[in-house]
Amino acid sequence: MSQLRPIRENERTLIHYLLEQLNLKSEDYPVNELVDEYEGGKMGSISLGGDPNAYDGDLIQVDYVDSDGTPVVITLTKDAQGRVLDLDFWKTDFSKLLEYPTPEKVTIRA
Repeated sequence: MSQLRPIRENERTLIHYLLEQLNLKSEDYPVNELVDEYEGGKMGSISLGGDPNAYDGDLIQVDYVDSDGTPVVITLTKDAQGRVLDLDFWKTDFSKLLEYPTPEKVTIRA
């Protein structure tokens, strides 16, 4: 069963930063105030609302190295209506995210 919670400021900051890197305005991609954590928040992935079956591609991917030295791939996705769908984290060893990334600690994937 899904458990919605308010979006955290560090999540909102990262999403807005990623949108800015694409020259997209946050007004055109509004971020919901309530989010749903995937995997109980273990890796940091959140659903920003909408139908997960309406996935329509990645907007941007960035790399991050967690405080334990493990690489993390972060992907901001969109749905078929062009709305932000997920902020997805994949920590390559599948362990718990230890430190939430800030914009200055991520690198845009080529």
